Amino acid sequence: MAEPIVTETTTEVPEHEVLLTQAAAAKVASLLLQEGRDDLRLRIAVQPGGCSGLVYQLYFDERLLDGDAVRAFPTGTDGLTSVDVVVDRMSVPYLSGATIDFADTIEKQGFTIDNPNAAGTCACGESFH
Repeated sequence: MAEPIVTETTTEVPEHEVLLTQAAAAKVASLLLQEGRDDLRLRIAVQPGGCSGLVYQLYFDERLLDGDAVRAFPTGTDGLTSVDVVVDRMSVPYLSGATIDFADTIEKQGFTIDNPNAAGTCACGESFH
């Protein structure tokens, strides 16, 4: 009797065009180490809302959903050598070419997003179109 032929299917996870600066990657790694978790990814998404129609969401997520695009970035730090950034299928076109940075100055602290696809932002700077 012949052995059944087993074919292995692999699903390729697409890569997105979002960039994470070295400062942002190091901050993400630091936050993950504080949480004591190395199984989380930074997810960035675009959702309806805000004054101009769209808002960014940044959060840690352990899930990898169908259609997600993933890209790994080196952290330049000990303990966690790279972090993954995940973008859902619907957000990919809105975020193509966007750069996520982390500012830590006397004027501003937090993640910033420079998005060439944003035609404009509202007065408060929290949403875009």
